[in-house]
Amino acid sequence: MNLRKNAFLLFIIVFSSIIDASAQKDYKLWLQYEKKISPEISGYLSGINGIVILENTETSKISSTELQTALSKMLDKDIISTAKLEGENKIIVGSKSALSGEIQKSIGSDFDKINEEGFIIKSISVNNKKHILITGKKDIGVLYGVYNFLRLVQTNKSIKNLNIADSPKTNIRILNHWDNLDRTVERGYAGFSLWNWQKLPDFIDQRYIDYARANASIGINGTVLSNVNANALILTPQYLEKVESLANIFRPYGIKVYLTARFSAPIEIGGLKTADPKDPDVINWWKNKTIEIYKRIPDFGGFLVKANSEGQPGPQNYGRDHVDGANMLADAVAPFGGVIMWRAFVYSEHDANDRAKQAYAEFVPYEGKFKENVIVQVKNGAIDFQPREPFHPMFGAMPKTPLMMEFQITQEYLGFSTHLVFLPKLFQEVLESDTYQNGKGSTVAKVIDGSLNKTKLTGIAGVSNIGNDLNWTGHPFTQANWYGFGRLAWNPYLDSEVIADEWLRSTFSNDENFIKPIKKMMIESREAVVNYMTPLGLHHIMDTGHHYGPGPWVSNLSRPEWNPVYYHKADKNGIGFDRSKTGTNATAQYAPTLEKIFDNLDTCPEKDLLWFHHVSWDYKLKNGQTLWNGMALKYQEGVDQVKNMQNTWNKTEKYVDTERFKEVQMLLEIQYKESKWWRDACLLYFQQYSGKELPAGVEKPTQSLEYFKSLKFPFAPGN
Repeated sequence: MNLRKNAFLLFIIVFSSIIDASAQKDYKLWLQYEKKISPEISGYLSGINGIVILENTETSKISSTELQTALSKMLDKDIISTAKLEGENKIIVGSKSALSGEIQKSIGSDFDKINEEGFIIKSISVNNKKHILITGKKDIGVLYGVYNFLRLVQTNKSIKNLNIADSPKTNIRILNHWDNLDRTVERGYAGFSLWNWQKLPDFIDQRYIDYARANASIGINGTVLSNVNANALILTPQYLEKVESLANIFRPYGIKVYLTARFSAPIEIGGLKTADPKDPDVINWWKNKTIEIYKRIPDFGGFLVKANSEGQPGPQNYGRDHVDGANMLADAVAPFGGVIMWRAFVYSEHDANDRAKQAYAEFVPYEGKFKENVIVQVKNGAIDFQPREPFHPMFGAMPKTPLMMEFQITQEYLGFSTHLVFLPKLFQEVLESDTYQNGKGSTVAKVIDGSLNKTKLTGIAGVSNIGNDLNWTGHPFTQANWYGFGRLAWNPYLDSEVIADEWLRSTFSNDENFIKPIKKMMIESREAVVNYMTPLGLHHIMDTGHHYGPGPWVSNLSRPEWNPVYYHKADKNGIGFDRSKTGTNATAQYAPTLEKIFDNLDTCPEKDLLWFHHVSWDYKLKNGQTLWNGMALKYQEGVDQVKNMQNTWNKTEKYVDTERFKEVQMLLEIQYKESKWWRDACLLYFQQYSGKELPAGVEKPTQSLEYFKSLKFPFAPGN
């Protein structure tokens, strides 16, 4: 009996360890550091005989540990770290000030090619012995170089004759956490907030360190810890002590902490009777609060502000404007080198004209009036993180004002964390868009990195998709969106296909039989979602509040621009929002070249057709189909694309660990069911107006429109 009992216990222990090891793969993100079994291994083994660390800062210690840990695992041998250069084929690690004259001489003028956060990875010779040097002007640049070097090894790239000099193209590369103090996350689909405020500052979760590692590995250098729908309590001493503890953890990884500033904080926690930005007591309150923060956190980054938007308080409550509010806060943080990120996401229930026009109309008149440490944070499109939107017309329209891109990494309008959507494809589409503001080639990326208008303060923000789920993001493949955001924030000109390739190799496998089909699946996934949710320029037709699933019929909300019917305007004559000169004239907010293209039904890109035009159901698309048939076929195409994604993934079982394989398999099944839900609900609803039959090739719905209207989701996540 004891033998049987012991055998059973042994089985449980072994089985549990297998499950734990598999689960760890989910947790490790793209820092898997799997043992190399490829033909390239011989080159790595002969080219790396140890590590020489030339400095002893906290950041350089991280560089040393990361290199030792990663290389020892990947090369399956002990990699020794020393402070003395002996032998050959060593990886020499240190910032410019730590390099000997001989080493500095060997890299010539390369330091002129990088900025303060940049790095150099170079094959050099010292005393006729070959080595690899990883350096930068600062130790954080060196750490970025270490992660870049490890990516080369992870992805089976050669480490012979290296000559890499690279720098981030934007100053602020930041995650916006929409995390609340009660640990709920607005628009979060991966569990609760990482920040356990109740246990901080005394309990430091290992996740905080691993979060910093992951961000540093892709060059993210800032984090806004609190929701843009702000709570003033985050600025009280009780919480600032907790924020300080996180800042201390993140600092060696090059990450600054930022906080959201609730504009009414002087009233709510300061005891004042007003928050008027012109009031001397209010001005002094913010200055004193800022001093208090910087005493705790000398490298505090500054404030992110959502003001006079969706019910949030702001300067307009006191007859002031955005410039008054932003500049008052800018003056408070300026002595410490802090910045103010002032969000341009504003729209008013009192302006029923066109929500898409309002941010431009409200902010462009303030051109050149903001302080130099204010950067205006603009969403990628003029409505709200839709599956597809034309780029925001503010980009390029304010050459004297630094504009910061705001992307959404969390999938609020793209199926939450149950849908596989590779967002770098969306990000790239926006960044490559040509504003024509300074002639052809005036891309959004050039606005963002400052090269178009010689802007000094630059940045890209991403609304985080991170929670306390074991795999961080709720879906193994949504990790790629966090990764891809960081890579594009570092370099807005990267190709999304390159990013997908890097991520797959680092996260799963270098096997080409796996890489080729899955990379193709990822690249096509965003278009699939557009097709089964909002094809041909449709937008904002999701169910309201939770934004889960379709709801094109919703028309009973108190503000007109909260209702999907406001956006699609379907009637017996056609569908779409007329933003041409015969409608709201939103096209006039773009440069003349684009205005002309968008304004004309014949030249408007079909992907944006219903964004800019109200179009007859019988209008002929470029493929010869009527609008109704073409739209219905697009919905079907999206469903078919998800089915193809399932088929592709099902062939990868031998390349992927069991847990992640099954996890993605189940999630793709959810996505397939929900793609059919979107198709059927939307086509049944719009069919009432078109009065036309579904074309051949489109599957018939199995439920009625009334059934879809009856679905309720009172506990949908992220609301």
